[in-house]
Amino acid sequence: MSAEITLFVNPTAGSGRAAHAAQPAASALREAGFSVRTVVGGDAPDALARLRTAVREGTGAVIAVGGDGMVSLALQALAGTLVPLGVVAVGTGNDFARAMGLPVREPARAGRLAAEALKEGRVREIDLGRVAGAGTGDGAAGTWYGTVLCSGFDSRVNDRGNRMRLPIGRFKYDLAMALELAAFRPFPYRITLDDGPVLETEATLVAVGNGSSYGGGMRICADAVPDDGLFDVIVVGDCSRTTLLKVFPRVYKGTHLAHPKVTVHRAAKVTLEAAGITAYADGEPLGPLPVSASCVPAALRLLT
Repeated sequence: MSAEITLFVNPTAGSGRAAHAAQPAASALREAGFSVRTVVGGDAPDALARLRTAVREGTGAVIAVGGDGMVSLALQALAGTLVPLGVVAVGTGNDFARAMGLPVREPARAGRLAAEALKEGRVREIDLGRVAGAGTGDGAAGTWYGTVLCSGFDSRVNDRGNRMRLPIGRFKYDLAMALELAAFRPFPYRITLDDGPVLETEATLVAVGNGSSYGGGMRICADAVPDDGLFDVIVVGDCSRTTLLKVFPRVYKGTHLAHPKVTVHRAAKVTLEAAGITAYADGEPLGPLPVSASCVPAALRLLT
């Protein structure tokens, strides 16, 4: 393993927390005997291009400092390679770190753990989702994700929130949810699991989980295991507004899975079709349905 480690930093993540968090992470790595190279792009495509260059040049590991968006970018460069990923989670959601049992908003501790894992060779091979479909391509590989692909009511809330300039922060998405709820109706889906028959159903949302949570701790796919070779596919059926208001808060504990309107499937490949629905993965927009997601075993080496 190369002694040079790449610190992949989003300086704006977590309202600027990532820029400060990079310092203790870099100090922990240097104290462990590694040299540190910092990669910061002018925007997401520039940052990804710079990271891919570092991977090609033989970096020993990549430590992503930021939130789930930064981890998602890192996955595009690291999936299918031997270069391991460490995470210093200081963003808003941090669902990838939560799902993998890594520290959240403890940059010094996360940096020390990454340094120790590198010294001791502690690497866990985990699965990743790989998505193909309208607007999702990243060359031949498609788009990689580590946590949850979502579509339906939750993605419509994201769409509306992303279009709103005010209010700012979480309040924007609270308002977007209220507005979407007022216009709510279930969506007609066509769902294909592996090579099985097409399931035609009315659904509130469909989530395809490699990890357990999204949205900063909402455990939509609470039982998902990231190294079993399968997705957990959660279908929330044709809920009324009243039922949705009762069921949705339960997602924070994962107890929604027991509700009769919720169905859980397990599959290695999932195709989703529905009109007027955007797919999101790791909190990032992928593009409109239809999309197909494949679970790729052992696609990422994670420092644990």
